[in-house]
Amino acid sequence: MVERSPVLSLELLREISQRLREFNGRYIEEILQSERLAIIGRFARTIVHDLKNPLNIIGLTAEVSAMEKATLEMRTKASGTIRHQVDRINELVSDILEFTQGRVSSVVLMSMDYGRFVRTLLDDIGVEELKGSEIEAGALPSVALSMDPKRLRRVFLNLIHNAVDAMPDGGKISLRFTVREGEVLTEIEDTGPGIPPEIASKLFEVFATFGKAHGTGLGLSICKRIVEDHRGRIWSRQEPGRGAIFCFALPLVK
Repeated sequence: MVERSPVLSLELLREISQRLREFNGRYIEEILQSERLAIIGRFARTIVHDLKNPLNIIGLTAEVSAMEKATLEMRTKASGTIRHQVDRINELVSDILEFTQGRVSSVVLMSMDYGRFVRTLLDDIGVEELKGSEIEAGALPSVALSMDPKRLRRVFLNLIHNAVDAMPDGGKISLRFTVREGEVLTEIEDTGPGIPPEIASKLFEVFATFGKAHGTGLGLSICKRIVEDHRGRIWSRQEPGRGAIFCFALPLVK
């Protein structure tokens, strides 16, 4: 055919090539659509799971406070528990909104005493939130940092919640602080099984989960974004025979 009608052969080749490109384009679009739906489905499942836990606590606590035999002390404690769980839901929603909206365009930082900030944060963590684990904090540094306390609080809570989830039978979470030239280093270590080598390099990627059977995969990526917005850096390290160790460094106020 090429010898008898080269023009026709060329047109046929062009038509076949065009059809193949169209077919490949449709196939790739279908694959991408399937991936998008899979991500949405996974995201929805993990969000629902993370919401169910505080909602269940709110429901049970509300039932206890509504009992006829409930004392004023029981009702006061129940009220605090419900407020705390509502705060957890708000933080989860904030994580989702921050992820979907992209990087915050402007961050307002204020000079605060870092040690006082950490002490207040630790005092606010309830026993039910630790699920049998305990927190041990080293000497708190009395240094000034430029920070957004609400957002930096989420870094601590995300890392502490990860540590709690990695220790279902309870354990110890250790906080250590080191002031060095120009910055303060914060380390959060647990007594869990440690970081699996296969996920160590992907911990701060979106949708990567660590130590949680049903995590959203956003917590550590959000931590990274917040720390970087504070002009700091965050990383993890592993040592034989030890649990997960997460570290972040923040610059001191000059």
